[in-house]
Amino acid sequence: MEPIEPTHHVATLLEALPYIREFHGQTIVIKYGGAAMEDPALCEEFARDVVLLKYVGLNPIVVHGGGPEITDYMERLGLPVEFRGGLRVSDEATVEVAKMVLIGKVNKEIVLRLGRYGQPAVGLSGDDGNLFSVSRRSAPDGSDIGFVGSIDHVDVDVLNHIATDYIPVIASIGPGADGQSYNINADDAAAAVALATSAYKAIFLTDVAGWLENPEDPESLISQATPDELRAALSSVDGGMRPKLEACLNVVDGGVGSAHIVDGRVPHSLLLELFTDAGMGTKIAAAQ
Repeated sequence: MEPIEPTHHVATLLEALPYIREFHGQTIVIKYGGAAMEDPALCEEFARDVVLLKYVGLNPIVVHGGGPEITDYMERLGLPVEFRGGLRVSDEATVEVAKMVLIGKVNKEIVLRLGRYGQPAVGLSGDDGNLFSVSRRSAPDGSDIGFVGSIDHVDVDVLNHIATDYIPVIASIGPGADGQSYNINADDAAAAVALATSAYKAIFLTDVAGWLENPEDPESLISQATPDELRAALSSVDGGMRPKLEACLNVVDGGVGSAHIVDGRVPHSLLLELFTDAGMGTKIAAAQ
């Protein structure tokens, strides 16, 4: 058997050290979705990565969607599935399915997985402790998309209390003043949580390498952009990438240090983005 060469592993640890020191004690909001939630192996890797963040002194908060699973259950029930501007059109039946899937299934699976790797987590939705205050929103083109919400307020006292000892895991559902539950785009929810908690970073896991200049060309990755550059290009972006870029712009404009769009299909992409010099994906941050 050939001896194991430790040099590479030591170099990786040393490369991570200054980042661990920089991020220690800081809040990192992670939007969890896409393939990282669907592939069983990636689910396990994500849970281990988040637990590692907690153990090395960061304060991770996970905000999740569950779009593919919601769509799957809606199709099983014969309900229509429609999106406008990257947002799911949501009537009462859609919201009911979303609550069952996000709160009753997906949220608890994430909590259990984090606990299995040694870090207790607490599952929440916007209903719990009045965490979210929500109002109805429209599609980007102004059309009515039903019970889709925009978060007006996040009760950070709830999160601060829980995050001291646990990893908060938040489902993107929340109540309006009318007592109606609203479906909330998970990217928007993560942005609202990042702003309310004055997070150091917001990371959005998705199913592409990052923001692509040409969506048909995976090699056209924009590795870094300023808020002004993103603002100038946003009108030409559509589909599911638009809400992610809007969320990135909102958090950086609101004072969060940086926002990152990261390929959740790559194992340990979260750690690679945070703790290596090269990083991966797209980083949105003010020019230095």
